Amino acid sequence: MNKKRIFVFILIFLVLAFDQALKIWVKTHMEYGEEIRLLGQSWSLIHFVENPGMAFGLTLGGDYGKLALSLFRIVAVVFLCAYIEKLVRLNAPNALLLSFGLVLAGAIGNIIDSAFYGMVFSESPFHGGLAQLFPIEGGYASFLHGKVVDMLYFPLLQGSFPSWLPFWGGEPYLFFRPVFNLADAAISVGVACIIIFHRGFFSTLEEQKMDTDAV
Repeated sequence: MNKKRIFVFILIFLVLAFDQALKIWVKTHMEYGEEIRLLGQSWSLIHFVENPGMAFGLTLGGDYGKLALSLFRIVAVVFLCAYIEKLVRLNAPNALLLSFGLVLAGAIGNIIDSAFYGMVFSESPFHGGLAQLFPIEGGYASFLHGKVVDMLYFPLLQGSFPSWLPFWGGEPYLFFRPVFNLADAAISVGVACIIIFHRGFFSTLEEQKMDTDAV
């Protein structure tokens, strides 16, 4: 097997292993809404919530929206697999493959939650006990209707806007509000790296394509 394919495969496996291990631990050891401070810091928390929609707590309403989102994720994963294979054949730099591999691993990680968690876990009631893995009575949702487990929460800054500020004067603010997971983080880092560091690679590909077309 091509060394670059092995590199991407190992990367995806490691991201998925850490992502799923953390999600399963949180789901089976923490009550919904429970928090654990990391290193005793109030701004660095493991905060268990479940997300029925997209990344970083965003939602797409209703059962049909949830199903559409799950199917979109699957289509996106198929596209990413095909594109990464193309990059491998083009002998793309490992850093670029790493970036796309992070995006793919994150997408697969959240698909696993959506596809299977509803079938293999019981519901996590808010401060009402722990979820069970493979409960006797069955899971809380059908295939592709599971919720994504989120737990990373970093409320770095919070307070109130000064009273003299128009519109928001006196209103409370919180930064950074979203709760996310390792899969979300992998997607965000991968996309950021592609945009910031690898635009030149795609420009070169476009120039080569134009030269080929001209010939």
